Amino acid sequence: MRQKRNLTAEERRERTVDTVIDLSAQDDPANITTGSIAKHMRVTQGALFRHFPSKDAIWEAVISRVAERVMKRLDKAAASADTPLAALEAMFHAHITFIVEHPGVPRLMMGQLQHARPTPARRMVRSLLFRYRERIGSLLIEAQEAGELRRDLDIEAAATLFIGTIQGLVMQSLIIGNMDHVAEQAQGAFHLYCHGIQNQQEAHP
Repeated sequence: MRQKRNLTAEERRERTVDTVIDLSAQDDPANITTGSIAKHMRVTQGALFRHFPSKDAIWEAVISRVAERVMKRLDKAAASADTPLAALEAMFHAHITFIVEHPGVPRLMMGQLQHARPTPARRMVRSLLFRYRERIGSLLIEAQEAGELRRDLDIEAAATLFIGTIQGLVMQSLIIGNMDHVAEQAQGAFHLYCHGIQNQQEAHP
């Protein structure tokens, strides 16, 4: 019988990140301790701190990996689309799918934003939202220049509404306790969003 291969330091850090995401789907992230993380991973807290100098460092690593995974997923979705507006729709649904697959992520993000002190993880969440907003804004400008959107469209407001629509769906799903609700309502929500921003001559030739 072959012995189980020991994980590398990077693999252990990745496993810690996945553990925190999983635990966040089951409980308020504020309740997650290094003890509960270690218990879930079946390691000692000492083993955990060999890879992370502090609890803040764990949260920073978690948010960093989440940001990397989300943006990679969204960029891939956008790259597969033929037009800027189609790219926006692809990104919208890719984000929704990511949330359904990782229901702990919205709790993590909101939990960090609620921190009173400016932790590194909180700053990273704010940076991710800024990057995301910029990406959406750029696509909206491209779609407007391509004639897909109204010429008088307020790009800043449209970018805010795009993100706010997803956040609203997430909040509703958290309230009813069923994250699948996000996916069920996504198509209708994006259709309404498009109705408000789209060049109606393009929508109804």
